[in-house]
Amino acid sequence: MKLGLAALRISAAPPPTSAREGGSPLLLLLPSSRIFHCESSSLSPFSSRSPFRPPVARFAASLENSQRNSIHCGSNEDEEEGEPYLTSSNPSASLLSLSEKPDRSLALLDEYELEELDPDRSTCRNHRSGYVAVLGRPNVGKSTLSNQMIGQKLSIVTEKPQTTRHRILGICSGPEYQMILYDTPGVIEKKMHMLDSMMMKNVRSAAINADCVLVVVDACKVPHKIDDVLEEGIGTLRDNLPILLVLNKKDLIKPGEIAKRLEWYQKFTNVDDVIPVSAKFGQGVDDVKDWILSKLPFGPAYYPKDIASEHPERFFVAEIVREKIFTQYRNEVPYACQVNVLNYISRPTSKDFIQVEIVVEKESQKIILIGKGGKALKVLATAARLDIEDFLQKKVFLEVEVKVKENWRQDEGLLRYYGYGGQIRAL
Repeated sequence: MKLGLAALRISAAPPPTSAREGGSPLLLLLPSSRIFHCESSSLSPFSSRSPFRPPVARFAASLENSQRNSIHCGSNEDEEEGEPYLTSSNPSASLLSLSEKPDRSLALLDEYELEELDPDRSTCRNHRSGYVAVLGRPNVGKSTLSNQMIGQKLSIVTEKPQTTRHRILGICSGPEYQMILYDTPGVIEKKMHMLDSMMMKNVRSAAINADCVLVVVDACKVPHKIDDVLEEGIGTLRDNLPILLVLNKKDLIKPGEIAKRLEWYQKFTNVDDVIPVSAKFGQGVDDVKDWILSKLPFGPAYYPKDIASEHPERFFVAEIVREKIFTQYRNEVPYACQVNVLNYISRPTSKDFIQVEIVVEKESQKIILIGKGGKALKVLATAARLDIEDFLQKKVFLEVEVKVKENWRQDEGLLRYYGYGGQIRAL
């Protein structure tokens, strides 16, 4: 493995000021690294209902021995230091498993929610919750469907195939249900790198916790059997799990053609139901939700109702940068890139500081990413910063650097460190 010694750093914004910019955030970033939803009207510090949950407060208290990260670089040396993001001193505590299922108990509810329940807990008797594995070949619209069901963009979406690399956990909650969606990488038969093999392992492991399975296919393409998708995705579990075939992109073909494709899939595939949808426009998504709810078991929620994912916010920051790479560059370059968030410093009195590295395999790829005079990388960093600010609902100072690590897609140790082994860094 060779590490390029030279790295170009590009800042997507001028140095942050000490004054806090922007209004009340819609997302609260807590030390637990979970993403919490709150209406902007409920974020008043005088609200009687605090969006910070007691378990989070306990978690923060347990980090009293944690180290605080700070970073000084270039033009930022003279700025006022804000409160940095907490980082656990225990390396194992900073890893989040994507395969372990949390305890399904009322312990996840805080005192406020417990008071709202009936004394005999009759409210939970009609509550459904469970896991849903979303499978399919590359570029069929799995991420678009997942984003529509969750109600916000968690999985990145581009026109290029095999954009999703990780198993993205998204949580869709309502008063009487909680669906936990696993958006998985597209199923591929030819595995060119160790990265491809590890991605397919993540696809298979998504079914371990699944209570039902969605197989997404492209309605624009000639109908084909999905045996390879089911074999790669759920293997021997296919006989024990309810399976829904989602015929996506129905908005791109005529109604008569949709009927023919529905008939073919119902006749030649071993699935329980087939539902046509347009994930892009949300058509038919409610029908998919209704089908899932009919298959989920009764029981309390696995997660608090106001979170959209267990992934840390820095994971989504990296995904946004990677999406911009797929959008801006062509050919092999996007697939040879790995994006890592090196530092995320939350500062209440100024812009959050985010330092990102883009790892490529060759010097030639690095030159393409940077562009003449650094112009291409500047465009990338600016586009990424704007989307990150929209996602976090706060201003950020984004610094991007490019490094070379030869053949990182074949290095199992590096791949596990980057989160392809079923664990991601939570802090």
